[in-house]
Amino acid sequence: MNNKNTGLIATVATALLCGCCGLFSCILGVGTLAGNGSLTIGNSVQQMPATYGYVFLCLSFLMILVPVAVGFFTLRKKPEVAEEVPPAS
Repeated sequence: MNNKNTGLIATVATALLCGCCGLFSCILGVGTLAGNGSLTIGNSVQQMPATYGYVFLCLSFLMILVPVAVGFFTLRKKPEVAEEVPPAS
């Protein structure tokens, strides 16, 4: 396997693992900020604080950014280094 295949496999794996979790936590964060989230402690049900929603949104942004960064750094075309030819003596 060459570097291109390895980069593609890494990008797909991180998209499945981090990207999907990031999208789900983004939905949870938006739902919490909209006031639809509840937290059950013992027998009491309480409204989740808005800070939980902001935390979920920040974490989801970071988790969605991971596959983008992996794809960029593994699949980009690296510049070729030109060999220096020594001057003729």
